[in-house]
Amino acid sequence: MTTPSTPETTSTVAPTGPRERLLSLDVFRGMTIAGMLLVNNPGTWGAIYPPLRHAEWHGWTPTDLIFPFFLFIVGITTWISLESRRARGATDGELVRQILKRGLVIIALGLLLNMFPYEKIERFTQLRYTGVLQRIGLAYMLGALIAFRTNLKQQIVAAGALLVGYQALMTLVPIPGQYGVGGNYLDTKDQHLAAYVDRLLMDGHLWVGSRTWDPEGLLSTIPAIGTVLLGVIAGRWIAEKRPLPERIAALFAVGSIAMVGGLMWNWSFPINKALWTSSYVVFTAGMACATLATCMWIIDQHRVTWWTKPLVIYGVNPIVAFWGSGAMARLIYSVIKVPCGGEAKVALQRCVYDSAYASWLPDKLASLAFALSFVLLWLGILWILYRRRIFLKV
Repeated sequence: MTTPSTPETTSTVAPTGPRERLLSLDVFRGMTIAGMLLVNNPGTWGAIYPPLRHAEWHGWTPTDLIFPFFLFIVGITTWISLESRRARGATDGELVRQILKRGLVIIALGLLLNMFPYEKIERFTQLRYTGVLQRIGLAYMLGALIAFRTNLKQQIVAAGALLVGYQALMTLVPIPGQYGVGGNYLDTKDQHLAAYVDRLLMDGHLWVGSRTWDPEGLLSTIPAIGTVLLGVIAGRWIAEKRPLPERIAALFAVGSIAMVGGLMWNWSFPINKALWTSSYVVFTAGMACATLATCMWIIDQHRVTWWTKPLVIYGVNPIVAFWGSGAMARLIYSVIKVPCGGEAKVALQRCVYDSAYASWLPDKLASLAFALSFVLLWLGILWILYRRRIFLKV
């Protein structure tokens, strides 16, 4: 089974010699994107099964694995892409320009999504500067610039320095005001250095869900770069000219060690997705290694591929899936109003949810059914693009 290849979604490794395609990389990416759509678009936020929610503060749920998994695969494909372009004769200058262009385009797409649907001036004057795509763009850009001129040892040192340095900043730096050294990140969401920096630099342009801190803030993007670098390191190993079972076994082993290491780090710097803590980075990178190794073992080693096509379709067009679904959600959840249930104006999403799902299913099951329908709808849209070989190249 083969899939189309684009610069941002290539799954080709071993750029010199025979070309090896690892279908599992596209499947892993597609699994992550489909998971993002599932947890971002419930029928109602008031009725969600616990695994489909983010952890309230410290700790983790399966939902908290999705974003770092995507950044991890960004790191893997970044290394594969850099090596592939080098093998084709690209100069350092060309590589840097490509990295900067791609990163800036992703950031711009994130800002455009935050502004959408552009019908109110407040979308611009109160624009949220940060977001998922902005973090992806920044972390990719800075991680790739670190990776493209460094060796394995230097990349490990860089990732370690980012994670240890972030913990030092969050726990040792005095915060102006009443919070003291390290603030109070153990018990509060906005009394710590990361929230202080966000308010200092972006007050009035933070996440609408809090206004006082941002889950994709500036300071917490530092360890997110570490997530990308750990993906780069994994990508180096995956691209090695070694027997596939050897590479899979090493990913399993390293992933298991990293998960244990992250859980141990949790004792001094708790696992926390909103703060993107160093323990969270190590733990989720370990989970990503183990999950990817499982995919490689099933798909690439044992060739059990009958179930992979829907995930491949998601995996080869991730930007279209995320940006397009985000724009659609904004329209149907708040902009498009229709007469429904005796009311003159009801959000289209609420009307569909109440009529087709909540009218006969229990609350949480109805909410999940709507989210699954949203994922399937976008699978259909992406399938049409896939059949026509239309892929967004960033």
